[in-house]
Amino acid sequence: MGKIHPENISSPSSYSCSSPYVTSNRESFTIWMKSLVFHGNGCTVFNSNGELCFRVDNYQERCSNEVFLMDLNGQVLFSIKKEKLRVFGRWNGYLCGGFKGRPWFQVKKNCTFSRGNVICNVNLGYEKSIKSCYKIQKLDKKSSFKVTNSTGDIVAELKQKQSSRGFAYGDDVLTLEVEPQVDQSLIMALVTVCGLISRKL
Repeated sequence: MGKIHPENISSPSSYSCSSPYVTSNRESFTIWMKSLVFHGNGCTVFNSNGELCFRVDNYQERCSNEVFLMDLNGQVLFSIKKEKLRVFGRWNGYLCGGFKGRPWFQVKKNCTFSRGNVICNVNLGYEKSIKSCYKIQKLDKKSSFKVTNSTGDIVAELKQKQSSRGFAYGDDVLTLEVEPQVDQSLIMALVTVCGLISRKL
């Protein structure tokens, strides 16, 4: 089996002092929609050097109401919980482990009959007085989407991975591109929510 992680990129990343998941360069990740845990559900994420950097291991059944985004050492970065609503789903993201206090972000799924290509609206800084918003918008393919900020700029894009020769890997191997100065762990948490919505996690 060939390697599924991204090809090496020569330019190094400069990490922000405030967060190891914010860089000054555009970053490329490979998401393999498979868990490292035997008989588990989840996904595994590699950076551009082929190193494990994020993982989601759902030890329960697929599409659980509670999942955890972890780093390579198993430390929980975000705890994600689905709120049960009568009509449309809502997912709350909490920093680190547990579900106490107010969520750090909130993802609301758009109604199916709404116009446009917006899948979800994202409120950030949920515990602050000023909120900033992201939108998750679908692209041509079912598993492809982009994340835009409040001004409409693309901050991340997820597509099916292609090799350097142009052929596509399977549907369970994806490429995530994250723009500079964007928190990659937060974007990966939003990707996790999208995986739950599409019933792939």
